[in-house]
Amino acid sequence: MAEAAQPDSGPTDTTKTAKGSRKRSSGWRRFFTWFGITVLALMVAGGTVLGVAYATVQLPDPNADFQTNTSFVYYNDGKETIGSYQIQNRQSLAYDEIPQNVKDAIVAGENRTFWTDPGVSIPGMVRAVISVMRGEDVVGGSTITQQYIKVLYLTQDKSFSRKFTEILLAAKMGNELSKEQILEGYLNTVYFGRGAYGIEAASQAFFGKPAAKLTDPEAIVLTSIVNNPGNLDPAKGKKQAADLLERYQYTINGLVEMGKMTEVQKAEIYDELPEFPEVERDSQFGGPKGFLLNMVQDELRDKGFTDQQIAGGGLHITTTFDAKAQEAAVKAAQKVTADSVAVTGKKAKNLHAGLASVDVETGAVIALYGGPDFVKDSRNWATTARPTGSTFKPYALGTALGQGFTLSDTLNGSEFTPPGESTPVRNAGNSNYGTVTLLQATTHSINTAFVDLEGRMKDGPEETLKFAQQAGLPKAAGWEPVSRIPLGIPEVSPLSQASGYATFAADGKHAEAHVVDEVKDASGAVIYRSSVKPEQAIDADVANDVAYALTNVVQDGTASRAGSMGFPIAGKTGTYYIRDAAGGSKTTACWFVGMTKQIATAVMYVAGDEGTGDLNDYYPGFFGSGPPLSTWMAYMQVAQRGLDDVPFDGPTHRVSTQSPSVPPATRTATATPTRSETAEPTETATTEPTDEPSTEPTDEPTDEPSTEPTGGATDEPTSRPTRTTR
Repeated sequence: MAEAAQPDSGPTDTTKTAKGSRKRSSGWRRFFTWFGITVLALMVAGGTVLGVAYATVQLPDPNADFQTNTSFVYYNDGKETIGSYQIQNRQSLAYDEIPQNVKDAIVAGENRTFWTDPGVSIPGMVRAVISVMRGEDVVGGSTITQQYIKVLYLTQDKSFSRKFTEILLAAKMGNELSKEQILEGYLNTVYFGRGAYGIEAASQAFFGKPAAKLTDPEAIVLTSIVNNPGNLDPAKGKKQAADLLERYQYTINGLVEMGKMTEVQKAEIYDELPEFPEVERDSQFGGPKGFLLNMVQDELRDKGFTDQQIAGGGLHITTTFDAKAQEAAVKAAQKVTADSVAVTGKKAKNLHAGLASVDVETGAVIALYGGPDFVKDSRNWATTARPTGSTFKPYALGTALGQGFTLSDTLNGSEFTPPGESTPVRNAGNSNYGTVTLLQATTHSINTAFVDLEGRMKDGPEETLKFAQQAGLPKAAGWEPVSRIPLGIPEVSPLSQASGYATFAADGKHAEAHVVDEVKDASGAVIYRSSVKPEQAIDADVANDVAYALTNVVQDGTASRAGSMGFPIAGKTGTYYIRDAAGGSKTTACWFVGMTKQIATAVMYVAGDEGTGDLNDYYPGFFGSGPPLSTWMAYMQVAQRGLDDVPFDGPTHRVSTQSPSVPPATRTATATPTRSETAEPTETATTEPTDEPSTEPTDEPTDEPSTEPTGGATDEPTSRPTRTTR
């Protein structure tokens, strides 16, 4: 059978689809064509701009653009000079005179592709673009050529325009100068720290010899310091030395990677830094002033100034230090130290005084004594934290007042064992006082009463530490919440103690301690001014009552000798000793911290290289009422001169007139272990937070030691001119 014919249905759906596809395909082709043309045009235009920029840019004359000027540091009058930061100290070497180990090490540490790269880092450029797109400061790894350009011609800011210029100049320099010329210029220009610019000056500053005589480890460590000279000088402390070791090992690994050192050679030098000898450093850092100059440097770095700006920017730096007060601080500390060791015939260099004095209202550091010579020993004892002894008790007092206690509340003034503990707490000399008020406990520094107070407060130890931080003290060693916190286990520096006591004198307002007031550039324009402002840190009534209680310490208590100075004073003595397993003990820190309504000053004495030696080896019966108070008095009679006699206010909360009188001290049957006056104990037990620490602190008796050194307020003027503010 024949098939039936199918009717004609016209164009098929397939044909329609093909036509639609051709139209869409044609549209996309036009889009990509124009997109490609646009991108090509932009590339051509960008390339043209870049080419024109490259063709027209010229390397500046380094002799004209890399001018440096000495930066001068002044006392707070802006006129009398403390010292200066050295103008660039440079002794240029020709390429062939620079040791090969230095050349290899700087490449290994800073730019391992230096000999083959075009002078710029492509990955670094990509990171710079990404940071711009994110709205961040421009970052990106730099080659040695880029670093040389930045140091020699450009600023240190992190803008895209500066980075672009750096890359352009680096590319130009890479084409116009040989790699040897670039490396020579860089190693003669870059800053190494200690005022040294270039490898020759650095070798002299750190090792006291010419660069040609540097050993491999010495060459490696010097080129490692280049990465961050302000924070990699091992003379500044253990942290800086540890950070330098890490960078030193990074450089060594680079030398091995580059084939410049074998694994055997690496193993011989990898684990420790080379020895840094005693080198006579810049004379302007010699003596006590060196500590001031170093503190100013550190604060400027914290505020964003670079080492290059500080050392050679021609800056006019006005500090907060008062010239007359500073001179008095140095004289007082050195005289009392010498008088103290004269009793025992010991060396004065092993007895360390730290003194810090701040303006109560502004936090400005008026004077500071960190040691006799920064060059010979750069440890600053005024900023070194050590156990505070009973000078920590005011923070427990303030905590209690904040919780509703009053100065009339009574406490246990006799030996007792705190609940949950096994060892009794005792007073100095094992004295017992019976029931005493909180005011009496403060006046006579009664240990048992303050430990009793900690137990009666809500979360006493924790809240005491919190209150101390609010007053301005930073946490350090010994800041564990134990019942004997008020007896001075927490470590604090004299500068921080002066700042904390200033908070009490300023009605609870705290101003951060600082040493830089103003900085002007070489043209005289002000580029920095201190913005420190006091803020209410603790309750004003609490601060007032603490200050009032501390006036009683000076009038009737352990520091009554200072009551004859002729102006209102509040303060606290403190002595800290540790017991050893053999039953002996040693005094490791002695303090007096006191204030007027204008100035707060802390004095600390410690002994030995680490400040942990026995003070009784240097002066028999070393107490806070002895050398520390003598130093404070000798200094303050000058520092306070010319200021009004502003009395401390009476207590905010009335003190009961029916308070029991302090009974005559009685002794417990058990004698106190005899203090060792000739040798340091050989073994010391560890401190446990829940039991009485074997390093139990004590306080001094109210009677002044009969062998007290001279240095008190013997030449106090009978009348002082009036000046209401510093």
